Amino acid sequence: MGLSIGLVGLPNVGKSTTFNALTKAQNAESANYPFCTIEPNKAVVPVPDYRLEELAKIVNPEKIQYSTIDFVDIAGLVKGASKGEGLGNKFLSNIRETEVILHIVRCFEDENVVHVEGSIDPIRDVEIIEQELLFADLDAVQKRIDMLGKKARGNDKDAKAQLVVAQALILHIEENNPVSTFANIDSDEFQAMNKDLRLLTAKEIMYGANVDEDGLGEDNEFVQQLKAYATERNSEVIKLCARVEEEMVDFEEEEKNEMLADLGVTESGLEQIIHKGFDKLGLMSYFTAGVKEVRAWTIRKNTTAPKAAAVIHNDFEKGFIRAEVIAYDDFIKFGGDNGAKEAGKNRLEGKEYIVQDGDVMHFRFNV
Repeated sequence: MGLSIGLVGLPNVGKSTTFNALTKAQNAESANYPFCTIEPNKAVVPVPDYRLEELAKIVNPEKIQYSTIDFVDIAGLVKGASKGEGLGNKFLSNIRETEVILHIVRCFEDENVVHVEGSIDPIRDVEIIEQELLFADLDAVQKRIDMLGKKARGNDKDAKAQLVVAQALILHIEENNPVSTFANIDSDEFQAMNKDLRLLTAKEIMYGANVDEDGLGEDNEFVQQLKAYATERNSEVIKLCARVEEEMVDFEEEEKNEMLADLGVTESGLEQIIHKGFDKLGLMSYFTAGVKEVRAWTIRKNTTAPKAAAVIHNDFEKGFIRAEVIAYDDFIKFGGDNGAKEAGKNRLEGKEYIVQDGDVMHFRFNV
């Protein structure tokens, strides 16, 4: 299961620099001028998880296979993007394909780095982007209403039901409210409609406060403003310095940890984005551990054992018999599969078992 995070923001706020740092790809051109990024840059990045390394110390596999996350660096939006301003609204369609939006917001002053709006104001910058996303959603819902209206006149019952929800939704958006706060967002009618529309303001959003090196310590006034704004919207703020992240790209793990410690932080920007992104989407990992590979598999929380098995192969779900399960802590404590079995920590679970984060699993199946 892939997790796709789209990096958005005004031009020249550090998105491409952040992308380069987070993905270690270094293939997104960075420059001190707006619209440096023309096409969306994409990269598939392994999800850091120290537990895999600990499992590998015991199992000594041929390889370690991490879960992955897709990062998409989307060109800078400007005021009027939903109407074709700047490079137009083609970039809004790139955002639709992602599950989470990471909105990079400039939270530092530097007269040598151009700001498209001429000054540093994180709340203004956020509102410019979010207004464009709202306008795009308004346009998408209006087009859907026109289509549903035609079907409803032909006595299409599903269309009639969706039309009622769509008409309520457009009133909600016209009052400057994001789709995520719509009262009927969990209804079958909305879910059926949004499966196609993938409305932008319905997505989970995190804010990336891009600060200078000094800003990684105590929050500056810009970060404080952004955090207050995010708290009102039940959103996360990840503070990072894109320049520092880029410097650490080629560091060994020990060097990176030393630098982070010197700066007074415990996690890199990448680790914060991954962990908070997983949490926003209700994702977690279980593991398989053998001599061929130690591997993380990404599933949603509250997934049953057969559904978790299907992530490996559909046949595992079809022919599911049982799952052999060892909790991660027990696997480590007792030195692996055999030690855990001898200690009575190996369990056989059936079809109703809800997989827990960090479970080390082996599936029995027959097809």
